[in-house]
Amino acid sequence: MQNLPDGSLLLRLHVQPRAAANELAGLQGDALKLRLTTPPVDGKANKAVIAYLAKFFHLPKSALSIKSGQQSRIKTVVIKGADEQQVRRVLADLLATATR
Repeated sequence: MQNLPDGSLLLRLHVQPRAAANELAGLQGDALKLRLTTPPVDGKANKAVIAYLAKFFHLPKSALSIKSGQQSRIKTVVIKGADEQQVRRVLADLLATATR
C-alpha cells in the first residue's frame, strides 16, 4: 500500500476471476490476491473488485476507483477518505489469517 499526497491510498491487487468464492487470499508477489466469482466480461470483474473492497473496508463504492489495470489481472486501486491505520490493520489481520 502506498500513500498519495492528497491522502488517498494505493492498493495493488492480483485479481483471480471465476474463483469458487469471493475472498482475499493473501499475497501474490507484491500484490494482495483477490479471488472473485465474477467473470472478466464487460467490466463485471472491475465492478466486483470495487464492491468487494468497499464492503471489506466499510466504505462507499464511490471512495474507490481503479487507477490502472482495467483490462488486466494486476490492478491498482485508489482508496479515498479511508483511515490509513485502519486499512493497514484490516490487511494485517487478513494476512495473518491467510498464512495460518
